[in-house]
Amino acid sequence: MAVFHRMTSYSRLFAATLMTCTVLVIIYSTLTLEVAETHCDSPDISVKPVTDHPSFRVRAATADVTQNQVQISHVRTLAIQVSPGFRSAIPQNSAFWNRKLHSGLQKLDSAGNLTQPDNNGNKMPESTESLRTNIVDFDAYPSLYKDFLRSMDFRSPDFLINQPNKCTSRGKPDQVTLLLGIKSVAQNFEQRQAVRETWGKEAVYEDSLLVRRVFLLGRSGLDDPDLTGLLSFEAQVFGDLLVWDFVDSFFNLTLKEHVFIKWSLQHCPQASFIFKGDDDVFVNTKAILKYLKSLEPAKMSKLYVGQIISQASPHRDPRIKYYVPPTFYDGPYLPYAGGGGFVFSGALLESLFSISWCIPFHPIDDVYSGMLFHALGISPEVHLGFQTFDIKEQDRGNPCVHRNLLVVHRRSPQQAIRLWRSMESPLLTC
Repeated sequence: MAVFHRMTSYSRLFAATLMTCTVLVIIYSTLTLEVAETHCDSPDISVKPVTDHPSFRVRAATADVTQNQVQISHVRTLAIQVSPGFRSAIPQNSAFWNRKLHSGLQKLDSAGNLTQPDNNGNKMPESTESLRTNIVDFDAYPSLYKDFLRSMDFRSPDFLINQPNKCTSRGKPDQVTLLLGIKSVAQNFEQRQAVRETWGKEAVYEDSLLVRRVFLLGRSGLDDPDLTGLLSFEAQVFGDLLVWDFVDSFFNLTLKEHVFIKWSLQHCPQASFIFKGDDDVFVNTKAILKYLKSLEPAKMSKLYVGQIISQASPHRDPRIKYYVPPTFYDGPYLPYAGGGGFVFSGALLESLFSISWCIPFHPIDDVYSGMLFHALGISPEVHLGFQTFDIKEQDRGNPCVHRNLLVVHRRSPQQAIRLWRSMESPLLTC
C-alpha cells in the first residue's frame, strides 16, 4: 500500500476542490429553494467532530447473552463450530498467539457456544507487565509490535465518519451484487479518486448487477498531519468514506478487517458478494461480475477466491515488514488469499464475524482472514485472474491482457486511468 506520499499535491488538490465545491454549493443552494420537492435522496452521512484522538476508547460493556447468541454492539454472533482441520493445523505450543487461540477454543462448548462470553470488544489495553510475563522476549519486540499486542483484544473503535445508508435507497435495502471494501489511508486521495473514476464506479451493470463502494480508513497518527477536515469534506462530497477511531497502521489492518465485516453486517447485509482489497490495485469489475454470474448456486454461498498463497511461513527477519517473532506465533500459515484483493460470499459475513471472536487477532491481515475461513471449514479457491503480485512487466500497460484478468497489483492512479480508458474504448480490438 502506498502510504504518506504526495502530501503537497494532495493538499493543493483538495484546496482547489474545496474552493470549487464551495462556489457550486452556493449556486446549488440558491437554485434548490425552488425545486426542493424534486431532489434525489442524498447520502446519509454521519460525521463525528474530532477534538481528541486517544489510542483506545474504552466504553461500558454491551454484551447481552441469549440462548445460542451473543449481542455485541447490535450485531448478533451465532453458535459456530470451529472446524477440526483448523484446530489441528495450529500447533499447541508455548508461543503467545498459539496459547491464546487454544485457550479461547476451550471456552467453546460442544455446540459451539461461548461458555465464558467476555467478547464485548471494549477491553482495556493489555499491560506491559502482563505481556512481559507471557512473552519472555517482549522487550526485544519492535515498538509497533508492542503497540499491537497491547491493543489486540480491542475490537470496537468509535466511528469518526460513517455511511449508514450506503446500501439503501429511499429507506429500502438495495439488492447489492458486489460491495467494494477498499483499504486506504487519509493521504491517498489520488488513489481513491482514480478508483472512483474507473473500476470503483457505483453503477448498475448488465441492467441488474448493482455495485457499491466504501473506502476503509483509520485516523492519522500523532506525528502525521491532521487531515480530519479534508476527510470530512471528502465524505460529504462522495459519500463513500468509513473512518474509525484507531491509528491507521500496518498492524491495525486486521482490526480494519474486523470492523468492516461488522459494518457490512449492520448496513449492507444483503450484499451478495464482497470484494476487499487495496486502493492501489486495478480491478476489472465487469470481469468479476461475469465470473460471479457463472458460479453454480452451491458455490456462491461459500466463495473465498483470489490469488492463493500456500505453504507460507512467518518471516523471522525483524527488518522485514511482515516480521513475526517466534515467541508470538509458531507454526505454518494456512493457505490464504493475498490481501491485495479477494472476493468472498456475502452469505458468510455473519459466520465470519462470529468465528472471529474465537480467534485472536494476528498482525498480518490476509493471514488472519485465511484463518477465519479455514475455521469455518472453507478452503480458498485459486483463480488465475487474481494477480496480486503483478504480471510480466511488458504486459502491465496492455489493456488486452488486463481484459482477461480480475485483479492486478499495483497500479498508480495515472496507470489505472489510462488502462480503464483504453479498456472502455469502443476502438479497442484484441
